[in-house]
Amino acid sequence: MILHRYIARRFAIVLASVWAVFFALLGLVDLIEQARRYGADTDGIGPLLGLTLLSVPAELYRILPLIVIVAALALFLGLARSSEMVVIRASGRSALRMLTAPVAVALLVGLAGVAVMNPIVAATSSAFEARVDDLRGRDRILALPGSGVWLRQGADGAQTVIHADRTSLDGTDLTGATFHVFAADGTPLRRIEAASATLGPGAWTLRDARTWPLDAPNPEASATTAARLEVPSTLTAERIRDSFGAPSAIPVWELPAFIAQLRAAGFTARRHVVHLQMELAAPLFLAAMVLIAAAFTLRHQRGGNTGLLVLLAVLVSFGAYFIRNFARILAETGQVPPILAAWAPPVAAACLALGLLLHLEDG
Repeated sequence: MILHRYIARRFAIVLASVWAVFFALLGLVDLIEQARRYGADTDGIGPLLGLTLLSVPAELYRILPLIVIVAALALFLGLARSSEMVVIRASGRSALRMLTAPVAVALLVGLAGVAVMNPIVAATSSAFEARVDDLRGRDRILALPGSGVWLRQGADGAQTVIHADRTSLDGTDLTGATFHVFAADGTPLRRIEAASATLGPGAWTLRDARTWPLDAPNPEASATTAARLEVPSTLTAERIRDSFGAPSAIPVWELPAFIAQLRAAGFTARRHVVHLQMELAAPLFLAAMVLIAAAFTLRHQRGGNTGLLVLLAVLVSFGAYFIRNFARILAETGQVPPILAAWAPPVAAACLALGLLLHLEDG
């Protein structure tokens, strides 16, 4: 037990050090990128630092498997070079028993990432997108659970907030639509209710529409009806679809309810289901990264083959990461079930590493 605590503590320290190094590097690179993109739209370095701090957590969370594999390689190489691994083996403990500590740490890090870091990344990503939208003056598209679908667009110097009870898969056909039109200073101009609305090139086409001019003395008395009415729009089907195409912007704890709301509103929730399964399988994938690193670097290092073994471990881990992303694409396109795409790659990677370890340990 003492040995397991020692190895777990040492792996945690190495993991934290590698994380700090990547945080510094990514922060510097991202700051330069934010200055290039939005330097002309901001005043001073303060807003750019804010954008960087909101952007870096998502990047760190995305490369968490890389951080784990680098930390595991550093741990096992350190144990081998200091001959601590020789002492551990001489004490009668097998390599597989020794691996329980770093694997447990990787699982805990994965669970903490899903439970804690994922909501933080979702919040920072949403805040980052909101700031960028404010800087560039882009339209915002919102989906509020329990209240249908909400859209916001800008056209002709006015802002229009759109609500619909249901929508088509691509968001271009609305049922039970309500349009709230506001002036540039926020003054309400008119309210339009329509049985349905269809998005075309540059405009919404409303059917069975009723319009209330809110700037009139008596909006109800001045209301008009039209069988067909067009409202200018800057939205496109691609922008509406892409706005719901970032499942990472939603905390993992809220994804099940959000998926149910998307399906009730008429949207496809396949990408969100795949993302949810991928997040649940993330701890197992991190544990597989530790096993891959151990399979190539756990033995006592002799001669000049250390660099080759490290290279092989990195290549195998990148291969597993590539297969995982490829499985995600297959699941998002409906080629394979989401559960199979999320859980098969980490299970296969872990079994491959365990098989190699058993071969090297027991022949």
